[in-house]
Amino acid sequence: MLTRTHEPFYADQVAGMPSARVLFSLATGVRLLQFYCLMRLCEMDPKGIVGFFPSDHYFSDDEAFAGQVALAYAIAANQPEVIILLGITPEAPETEYGWIEPGVPFESPVPNCVSRVSRFWEKPPQTLASALMERGCLWNSFVMIGHVNAYLKLIRNAVPGLVKLFESVRPSLFTASETAAVSDLYSIIRATSFSQDVLSARPIDLAVLRGIGLGWSDLGVPCRVLSLLESKGVQTEWGSKQGGWRADAAVATG
Repeated sequence: MLTRTHEPFYADQVAGMPSARVLFSLATGVRLLQFYCLMRLCEMDPKGIVGFFPSDHYFSDDEAFAGQVALAYAIAANQPEVIILLGITPEAPETEYGWIEPGVPFESPVPNCVSRVSRFWEKPPQTLASALMERGCLWNSFVMIGHVNAYLKLIRNAVPGLVKLFESVRPSLFTASETAAVSDLYSIIRATSFSQDVLSARPIDLAVLRGIGLGWSDLGVPCRVLSLLESKGVQTEWGSKQGGWRADAAVATG
């Protein structure tokens, strides 16, 4: 799922890819693009296992991350009713991240590093973040893996009215009228958060895999990008020009 404004950064990576496999964001205020993607994937392969990977997240240990992803896909293949989220063992009581509170562990043969999700905590205050860290809660990386129909069931249970609207454009999928039909749909539906309106509403349908030593960071805030570059000894001209701004940004983001 891509945006037109970022095309210079990904054009070479999607060159030659079938157009049916490339989706463009049609609205910035509506954040339930996952459902549009999932509808199309279900038409292509109703038994498929789907992974969502946020584009602005960083993992310092690619091999360890790939191993966790492979494990999540294997679990999803044997537990088709649940969606597995990758949780990150916290390094600090971060107030700008979402947190996952693990619940009851799965029984064998699922590894003991996988638990049911008890609930979510979105950007908790400092005192609560410290308490969450002490009781073994995890940062939410928003990496999600599961059967396509598990996702669709999750969304239907959480926002049934919105699903009915999306179903109205299903006949247009993979036709010349698809773009216009979906654009019209996005122009009338309310802004929706996949995290708050879907995931938080249905923790019973979710599992969390505890990730350790992955070196994860959400780079959605510029000061985190600069901090990461500094930690690697990378200096850039544009980064050095952000000195005063960066101090303000660091205070603003905690």
